[in-house]
Amino acid sequence: MVRAVAKSDLTGRARLREAALELFAEHGFEATSTRAVAASAGLSPALVTRHFGSKQGLREAVDEYVLERIAEQLKGLDPGKGVMASLGEVSAQVFGADPVLRGYLRHVLLEDSEASAALFGRLLSGARTELRRLAEVYGEQGPDEEWAPFQMLCLILGPLLLERVMQSNLAEPMFAPDVLARRSAANQRLLLRGYYGQLEAGDGG
Repeated sequence: MVRAVAKSDLTGRARLREAALELFAEHGFEATSTRAVAASAGLSPALVTRHFGSKQGLREAVDEYVLERIAEQLKGLDPGKGVMASLGEVSAQVFGADPVLRGYLRHVLLEDSEASAALFGRLLSGARTELRRLAEVYGEQGPDEEWAPFQMLCLILGPLLLERVMQSNLAEPMFAPDVLARRSAANQRLLLRGYYGQLEAGDGG
């Protein structure tokens, strides 16, 4: 979970960053003013300029913070599990426990801006790294190197981006631990059979 420390225990800079994360997640970047961020943090608007230089600087700090938290969770995974197991575990540890983080990424990735493209590029770079690690386990026969990272991110980010419309078609909360585990298992079967194995009898194709 991203917010592990009470706001009262954070520095002024961190309080502004946390407030921005929550407001950007709820309303989006364009609809959120620096004054609103400062008010939510209980601080003067002038401190936004002092700590971040501008609203864009504040946004960049929030993006960096989010990426650091995702990277931190990835470091805690068992390297032997590879990407397939990571899909479910990262979703559970980073996204499942934190609706604010899900809301933030949803707003950023769907807003069609230079900042959203840059953030996606950072996530794409991480996916490529994970796939290289997986290739060392499974050998030369693997996925299309160009498209596999995009496909992987679709599996990870798709439920996050489509959460509101998907949830209405599911009986259980889609980010509940047992639901995440089932979705992870389905992703593992898809990746293993589609990328690294032959279709079994009866699978068709």
